[in-house]
Formats: sequence, C-alpha cells, structure tokens
Amino acid sequence: MLLITQTISFYNSMDLDSQPEPLRKLISFIAKKADLDYYVDPLLEQDLEVLPLFGKTLSLEPEPELISLIRKIVSLVISMDPKWKKLISLCPQVAVRLENGILHVDEEFVWETNDKWCCFPLFWLKFRSPEQDATHFFCRGCNGKNHNENNKAPVEIKHPLHPRHSLRLALLRKSNETRQCYCCDVSLQEIFYYCSACDYAMNIACVEKPPVYSIDHSKWHEHTLALFPRQTPFACSLCSLTHTSCPFYICPPCDFVAHQRCISLPRVIRISRHPHRISFNHSFGQGDWSCCVCRRKIDNDYGGYSCIKEGCSYVAHSKCATQKNVWDGKELEGILEEDEKVEPPFVRISDRIIEHFSHQHHHLRLDENTGRDYDVNKLCQACIMPIYSGNFYSCMQCDYILHEKCANLSRKMHHPIHPHMLTLKVGSRGLVEHSVDPCSACPWKCKAGFFYECEQQDKDEYLFKLHVQCATMSEPLVHKSHEHSLFLTSKPEEQRRCSVCKKLEQFSTNETFNCIECDYFALCFGCATLPQEVRYEHDKHMLTLSYGEETCITTYWCDICEQEIDPKERFYTCGEYCCVTLHIECLLGQDLYVKPGSSWISFSFNGEKIYVRANDHHMTRPICSHCKKRCPHKIVLESSGSKFCSTSCVGYFLSTKVNTAGHREYLQRRGYGNYEFSALT
Repeated sequence: MLLITQTISFYNSMDLDSQPEPLRKLISFIAKKADLDYYVDPLLEQDLEVLPLFGKTLSLEPEPELISLIRKIVSLVISMDPKWKKLISLCPQVAVRLENGILHVDEEFVWETNDKWCCFPLFWLKFRSPEQDATHFFCRGCNGKNHNENNKAPVEIKHPLHPRHSLRLALLRKSNETRQCYCCDVSLQEIFYYCSACDYAMNIACVEKPPVYSIDHSKWHEHTLALFPRQTPFACSLCSLTHTSCPFYICPPCDFVAHQRCISLPRVIRISRHPHRISFNHSFGQGDWSCCVCRRKIDNDYGGYSCIKEGCSYVAHSKCATQKNVWDGKELEGILEEDEKVEPPFVRISDRIIEHFSHQHHHLRLDENTGRDYDVNKLCQACIMPIYSGNFYSCMQCDYILHEKCANLSRKMHHPIHPHMLTLKVGSRGLVEHSVDPCSACPWKCKAGFFYECEQQDKDEYLFKLHVQCATMSEPLVHKSHEHSLFLTSKPEEQRRCSVCKKLEQFSTNETFNCIECDYFALCFGCATLPQEVRYEHDKHMLTLSYGEETCITTYWCDICEQEIDPKERFYTCGEYCCVTLHIECLLGQDLYVKPGSSWISFSFNGEKIYVRANDHHMTRPICSHCKKRCPHKIVLESSGSKFCSTSCVGYFLSTKVNTAGHREYLQRRGYGNYEFSALT
C-alpha cells in the first residue's frame, strides 16, 4: 500500500506539462479512455495508437519517476501470484543458429537487454507440453539473474539417449528454417538441450520423459524391439533411410531396424498426389521402382507405399507419402471408402445456355465467335484475365463473363501441394481484409476472382487458398523456361530460389516445380502461372513471353513506357513482323489478378480502405502519391483521397501515416528481433 500511496501522491502533485512528450500524451490518452462521456473510435482499441505511446514512454532515459513507481507496483503484484512462482527458469548458456539443417554455436549473441521491463512475465518466453499449462520460462531481460525466487533448470545434463556427451541448455536464434527434436516429431523450440560435438538436440519436454527401452509392436514386427541409443547410421526397415536424427529400435536376430518415428507410420492413407488410397508394403517386387512424390529410386528391399487399386503402379517412399504437405494425417485402415460427390459448376438450360453457380440470377450464353475484336476491358470474372481468344460465356443481361474453361472448373478438388480437399469460392464483392487476400502459393491476391480454399483451419487459424491459375497447375509441368519436365518434389520445409525470377519468396507453402534431371532448376508458382501468350490492344497478333538470351546484343524498347528492355530478362514480343516488345509489368501491371471495383480494408493502417479504380490511360493519368510518377497500369489504387500505382506504393505511403516508430523501438529493446512493418500486410 505504501508504494500505491506514494504513486498517487506523486501523480497528484505532478506538473503534466513538464513531463516528456510521450508520457504526457499517454496520460492524456488514458484519461480520455477512462472518461465514459468521451467517445473513442473502436479502432483505437487495437494497438494502433496506444502501443507506440507505450513504446516511447518505456524507452525514455532516464526513467521518469512515475514510470519507476508503476514498475515497482507491477513487480510486487506479480511476485504475489503463485502461478508465476511455480514456473522453472531457463538460463541457456549457449546460443545457436540453424543453417541448412545444421546447428552452429553463435559466439556473437548478446544475451541481455538491460531493460527492467523485460523481466515482467508479459515478456517471458513460456514453454509448455501439448495440452498442458506452461512449465518453464525464459526471461529475455536478465537470462534468469533477477528470478532467484523461481527454481532453475539445470544448464548441463547427461541423458540416456546420448550417453557419450553432456547436453547444454541452448537458445536458438530466429531462423526461417526448422528442425525436428531428436526424440519427437515436434520442431525444436527456442530453448532446448544441445550437444555441439554431435549436432544433437532435444526439446525440454523430451528430456524430462523417461526413455522407453523396449517396445512390442506386432503391427511391424513379431518380436520385442530394443532401444539402440548410439547414433549409428543403420538403414531403417520401414523407410530405408539411414539418418540418425531420432532414436531407433532393433531386433538383432531378424536384422530388423526401425526409427522411432517410423513405428507410428499408418497402414492405409490417401495423399493429395494420387486419386486412390495407398497402403504400406514391407518390400517391393522385382523391377525398377521410382517414388512418385520425390521422383527418386525406391530400394525394393525396404518398406514403402503402393496403390491398392489393381493395375495401378503408383508407389512412394514412406517418408515422402507421409509428408505434411501431401498427407492429411488420417489412418484409413478399416474405414470404408466413400465416393466423393461433387456438385457440377453449372446447370445446362439449353444448347449453349447455362446457369452457373457463381451467377445464378442470370443465364450465361456461350460465345463461339473467334473473329471478334480484342477488348482489353473484358475480364473473365474467374481468373481476372482478358478474353484473348477462344470461347467464353457471357451473361444475357449484364456484363458478367467467364472463359469456357473457367466455367467448367470443378467445385471441389485435391491439389498436389495441400493435403485437404479444396472448395471453389467466388470472389468477394465487398471489402476484403488486406492480410487474408494473398494466394498461398504465389505473390498475387486471389479474392477478386474465383479461388480454391481449404475449409479446415490449421493450428495458426490460417486458411490455405489458391487462385485458379495456381490451382490448375499440375505435374509434370512442361514449361518454356526449361528444356525438361518439372515436378513438385519440394520437402515441406525446403525452400528453393526460383531460377527464373531469382527470388526466394516467403509464402505459406514454399513449393516449386523442380527439374529432376538438372537438380538445380526450380520454378516458383508466380513464374509458372505468368501467361505465356497475351494480347496488346495496339497489335492484332498474340504476343509470346520471351525468356531472354544471355548472349543477345540486340536493343529492345518497350512500346508502353518507351524505356529500354534488358534482352537477358523476360519480356513480351510479337512473333510476326510488328517488332512490338513490352515489359511484363507495363503490359500486365504490377498487381496481377486485381479488378477495378474491388476494395480492401487494412487494419494495419488504422482500418484504411483501399479502392481499385480503372485507369483510363488518357493524358490525365494520375500521379502516384508515393513514387510521384504517372500511374501507367490498367488500375489505380485510391485511399484517403490519394492515388497510387501499386499495392507496394499504397502500403509504403500509408505506413508513414501510422506512427510505428515507438512501437518498433519498444519491441527491439525487448529482444524480439527486427520488427518489420510490411507494406503488404
């Protein structure tokens, strides 16, 4: 009570005008929120305004007396709560980084932030076993030095599964890579026990479990299997791999060896790469067998999966068939197989007239006129691309148009890069939240047109979705960018740089089309779906995508921007005698598959609404409020009365309107790594 009384007394006697500006604004903001007669926009209840004020206030040096008193009160209240006292403090002694699957000791890591606020539980990194309350914590502020009231985990241990060396408590630096714990299928947490000599790592939860020295598993072997603790590269009888990244069990008389992880392999499964169920075989018959997932050779003497349908020769390695990007985790042994019923996308009313599920209030008529003039403003409402050629359906009462191919898209599908069934959805006609719009396989937005979506949310509440261009890509892919056929052979955590655009993109899936003959060529979905043939309104011929030549000395000029084209890069060109050459971005725009009339709302930018307008391409083309150049593309983005040429420009512009400096500094001082404000939220 003495601290509280002292704080109230100090606050009442305080001259608010003499306080530092961030503290003064914060007190004013809190006072307004406490005033029931004062209306505050609900959007401000998010972190958009108050967090930057907190960040700047807590970063003040020297620390204001009021903040010091408040900190002491908070510390006292927390120390009285028994739930914090029972947590075990983790004090790692070594920092490691993960590079190409190997852990390396990081000698340059700075352990402590010297920030008193970081010692509060709000900023602790907590650890828990699945479906259990937190049991351990790591304080980024002091690495346990200020938490003597909590029990501390040992910083070095001996474990039966690794008797040769001691294991040290280690902190994993932030990385885009992941690696599994030696004892389980769970990825390594931020703090774990580690042996640098053997590159051996175990999560804390696994360390605390007693090892199982023998098991009886008649599903795989008739005899009792004994734990073999040494990291010896024996070939597993179930998966054929010789890796030592997990414990394994053996039956010496039978020469049977099984990884601990392989013992839980399912008998019968269905994967996204094949329409039939596949079942486990302990070995394969004579012949040359290749895995249909990774496209590499199968050792006939070891286990794997094969199709249960008679006459179907589909086979796969055990580990390939059970990857999380192809298998949904369901064991189907003993479960009756049911036919998947899928509704047709349209009802045929009469010859060439249909009622499509996406436009049920009007009928669509098939247009087979191949001699029609090209209209750049006619967009298919499914793929958001112009009608270059071929048949299409058009509404008999409005301007709704669908390519004939798009009108026939299945209502449901299995896609090779996702384990669950995907459902075809119609693009949103209202506001779309900016952060949930991107396609899961490429950089483009997908909710303006048709898109396929998984209706099963993952643990991160994330919905997998693909726009129709990515959804209709399959393997083997024959693509003009490479001489060989390409296949989807990427592992779940594998990331390859695209050999065409040279980018290493970060999407919810890192799948690329890979060459199994060259082993170096990879093609991302963004490049794979880029149109190979397009039309230009000032050329009567189809333009083809040229992939450039390293030795080309010819000079090309873009007919739209009138700038020089790099002959070593991709560009569109007319194959006739028109000499038309165009930058890809000049013809298609910087933001593909976005249609005029659509709109987004971005909560990262105080709920700003972003509208997509058609750009008339006349002499009055608007000037972008960010890059200060004329907007050259077919669309213009508008927000708060300003116009922009692309989503990147509108993102950078709006980010300057939201005061994030204090929030960024606040997070960095507390050891949360680099805080990046993404323009494409």
